Amino acid sequence: MTLVSNDPIWWPSINSWRISSYCIVAAGVGVTYDWVFPALTFGQEVELVWRQQWSLMTILYLSVRYLGILYAVVGILGWILYVVWEWMNVVVIQILGVIIITRLHAMYQRSRKILIFLVVIFLADSIYNGVVAVMLTRRTSGEELILSGNYQCTISYAENAMFLGTITWVLGTLWEVLALCLAVWIAVKHFRELRQHSAGGIIGDCFTVLMKTHTFYFASFVTVSCFSLIYSLSPTISADQSSLETQIFLGFIQISEIVQMFVLGPRLILGVREYHAKLMADSDAATSMTSIAFQDRVHISTGNGV
Repeated sequence: MTLVSNDPIWWPSINSWRISSYCIVAAGVGVTYDWVFPALTFGQEVELVWRQQWSLMTILYLSVRYLGILYAVVGILGWILYVVWEWMNVVVIQILGVIIITRLHAMYQRSRKILIFLVVIFLADSIYNGVVAVMLTRRTSGEELILSGNYQCTISYAENAMFLGTITWVLGTLWEVLALCLAVWIAVKHFRELRQHSAGGIIGDCFTVLMKTHTFYFASFVTVSCFSLIYSLSPTISADQSSLETQIFLGFIQISEIVQMFVLGPRLILGVREYHAKLMADSDAATSMTSIAFQDRVHISTGNGV
């Protein structure tokens, strides 16, 4: 049923919905800007992803990258697409989890034990997220509003939506903390071994790249989680959902979340591939220099012999 009203009492709600839409559009523009301009990642993507041999990481990267643009567009549309938007969020979180598991598996030298450990924990968390998403989708409804000539769609959530969302947030936070701790532990262990053997080079640099990208990703996750927690627990923010301050705060959370998943998420793969490409380029350059020097020595030696 469509509600039509010109009552001024709806004006604060109209303004809040506009601000929310502006923030989602800003986040979408940011993701697109990061993708389009060669100075940022598109040039790297062409060289390091499209022109390379395809693998599971290629598919995961492209899924997260291009779902990000669609995610931002769908977020400002109606209830049916709102359901799609929520499920896209669930799917992208699972993709990012698979990327992190793959990275940790490589850092632990393809240990079967660590792989089974991570898969079991992540699978349990994924099953819970899927069940919660189904429950919330079935108990969520939408209503079309025409307020002072503005078309809006309101979403009515289930009574236990906040409780289920809190549990989802706690489990997601525990997963991210576990992944970071495992990454830090194995990195510290490798750096100590390299220092004891007076060796560094490729292995040390590779672990540095892995830890750098993971740290940025985890820092963005902590930022989003902290602001979401403040929003959930603050009585001042919850009391006035239509205020300008509350909408700006929610907009910042939306932008931060999209940046975390669709900008820093793909860089978990792109950063490693960029390092590998640079390593291969330096290796080819060193090989060419060695070959030139060798040929030069042969030529001089031959000349002296004659």
